[in-house]
Amino acid sequence: MKQRGLGISGLAVSPLGLGCMGMSEFYGPGDEQESIATLHRALDLGVTFLDTADVYGIGQNEELVGKVIRGRRQEVALATKFGIARDMNGNFLGVDGRPEYVRQACDASLRRLGVEQIDLYYQHRVDPDTPIEETVGAMAELVQAGKVRYLGLSEAGPATIRRASATHPIAALQTEYSLWSREPEEEIIPTCRALGIGFVAYSPLGRGFLTGQIRRIEDLAPDDWRRTSPRFQGENFQRNLDLVERIREMATQKGCTPSQLALAWLLAQGEDIVPIPGTKRRAYLEENVGALGITLTENDLAQIAEVAPHGVAAGARYPERAMQAVNR
Repeated sequence: MKQRGLGISGLAVSPLGLGCMGMSEFYGPGDEQESIATLHRALDLGVTFLDTADVYGIGQNEELVGKVIRGRRQEVALATKFGIARDMNGNFLGVDGRPEYVRQACDASLRRLGVEQIDLYYQHRVDPDTPIEETVGAMAELVQAGKVRYLGLSEAGPATIRRASATHPIAALQTEYSLWSREPEEEIIPTCRALGIGFVAYSPLGRGFLTGQIRRIEDLAPDDWRRTSPRFQGENFQRNLDLVERIREMATQKGCTPSQLALAWLLAQGEDIVPIPGTKRRAYLEENVGALGITLTENDLAQIAEVAPHGVAAGARYPERAMQAVNR
């Protein structure tokens, strides 16, 4: 599979990654054996850019990924994150970017993953109480120590990205980006391009909404995090369902699924864009990979832009408290 470079960093990854979060938490019950099979199938298909974090499943997701890659480490571009602190009961304690926490978190992730080096290490959320220079400075020490190859940020605002980049080269910024979350096009992506930073798009399928598989809120498990998301509630749900129906119609005309159309659109936004759709099932993984074979014409892109312009989604992408931690 052809690789995509993340900015000017030198880190090359598969053009489509795999978000592993849902295998361990947030999106209903998991199936470890199917998750393991999905991870192996991803590597077999050339989807070698794996994305996890210490906060997913309170470390269990890193352990799961580590179990799979143990005999295949050289095939994988491994990304994980730190910065969202939780206690052992799963309670969220806030965001922590203190240098001592950075060092502790990295060592803990290395142990859980069973690796000596992390390819891409992100700050998961920006700590407003710790200067970004201090956090990135500590992350840079991990590079010097050989524990990390490249550094990344997640949900950082333009000014923070510039300050971080001035402290140490940043390989990638990870932020939500999809047909119903196009805000990064305004300032974030231009800032990244000006600084030579790659862009990793998480939730490229709108947390599954853009797949067309979610028709009623009851389609989600009782403990599914998405039930708390404004875009999945009340009138917002129906308005967003109308958007998905229009995307489905265009996908049918193109001879593909709504998921494939949404991913092909993202892939067409630039060679520096790498979507990381998450799934815990092989069937959906294979469907997502099919997006790599779809070519969108200028007319296709214009039609999609007309159906899904900036701000088309009804509702905020996170509950109010979580929104305070993004783009800062």
